Amino acid sequence: MPELWYGDCRFRIVNRMKIVADANIPFVRECFSSMGEVEILSGRDITSQAVAKADALLVRSITPVNEELLRGGAVRFVGTATIGFDHVDLGYLERNHIGFASAPGSNANSAAEYIIAALLEIGRRHNLPLEGKSMGVIGVGNVGSRVARKGEALGMHVLRNDPPLQRQTGDPRYVPITALYDCDFITIHTPLTRAGIDKTFHLADARFFSSWKPGAVFLNASRGAVTDSEALKAAIRAGRLRAVVLDVWEDEPNIDTGLLEMVDLGTPHIAGYSFDGKVAGMIMIYNSLCEHFHLRPTRAIEDFLPPPGVPRLDLETGELSDDQLLAHTVEQVYRIKRDDGNLRQIAQQPSNKRGPFFDDLRKHYPVRREFQNTTVALGNPREGLPMSLRGAQRRSNLEPGGGRLLRFARNDMDGLVRKLRGIGFKVEGK
Repeated sequence: MPELWYGDCRFRIVNRMKIVADANIPFVRECFSSMGEVEILSGRDITSQAVAKADALLVRSITPVNEELLRGGAVRFVGTATIGFDHVDLGYLERNHIGFASAPGSNANSAAEYIIAALLEIGRRHNLPLEGKSMGVIGVGNVGSRVARKGEALGMHVLRNDPPLQRQTGDPRYVPITALYDCDFITIHTPLTRAGIDKTFHLADARFFSSWKPGAVFLNASRGAVTDSEALKAAIRAGRLRAVVLDVWEDEPNIDTGLLEMVDLGTPHIAGYSFDGKVAGMIMIYNSLCEHFHLRPTRAIEDFLPPPGVPRLDLETGELSDDQLLAHTVEQVYRIKRDDGNLRQIAQQPSNKRGPFFDDLRKHYPVRREFQNTTVALGNPREGLPMSLRGAQRRSNLEPGGGRLLRFARNDMDGLVRKLRGIGFKVEGK
């Protein structure tokens, strides 16, 4: 039974609240059942009838929360376990005195690690070293700022574009978007806004793509409608882009499968889907709900995060490039190619099954842990390593206790250590 606190006085709540929650929020029943009855539904099955008698509603990004959903119901608090909230009508909530909380920053590191994995994979496919290349980051909030720092850790020259932040801070490092058009990579991390001077709806339009230097790489892991899909397809057909990475799509879950066939990497809106990020988002809205209803929190993130699948990597290093070694290391923790391959199976589905297929990929997304949970132990190359094995991977397999051993041939490790730490790994041995 939950407890209500006023000052130093404690009361028992006789009538337990009812909570309706998206099934894609991990451990939501285990966490919130201490304070009420928790009904778990698919995000697209959360209807006005389902929430009519609920005191609290917990969603992710696929549930539109507006007057149509809440009018005449009992909901007094809405929490979205996401960093974005363009799916929530905040004006309606405020007018009707309904509490609200989101989870800013909860999955920011996950989304930034997704971009790093994508950069390394695109670099591998196109024989494109990342060090010394330029990257423009549009939107430098929780996600974009992390992307920028990780990109710089890889030795990239990063330009930051964020007009609201530039106006607020006057910081000269925030440059006009036109300054990004000569970059080798451009990645978008803005919210979706449809009005105002900072409108981002179709920010990436035909004029945007035609302004770039030829042969650049485009990445979008923000919101699908930030990109004009038809303009992007035209730019790809015209050969203006070297590569394209999309995690978000217009009209999700009914995505443009023709566009999917044209991009280098396509994933089902899972950039921020690390298990760490999901649990962090859940705990953030749990704490906000407790505060709203004057309940004392009894749960913490440590109660729900299991041990990582790959706690340690023993890496013998040698003649491979930094990017090759980083790509091999990242793949032991997160294989972006698997997400790309899974999404491409959508084309094999009947047209009326593609939307549910997209949703199922997200609903049943496998556990993905962040780089910070893995310690990389670096060793020196072994004496007498056969020349035939130098610069090649010798072994990559699970070791006792969940660790893995990667053997390469390499001499200088200082730059590699900086890069590993810069993108989030812990490093031993140097």
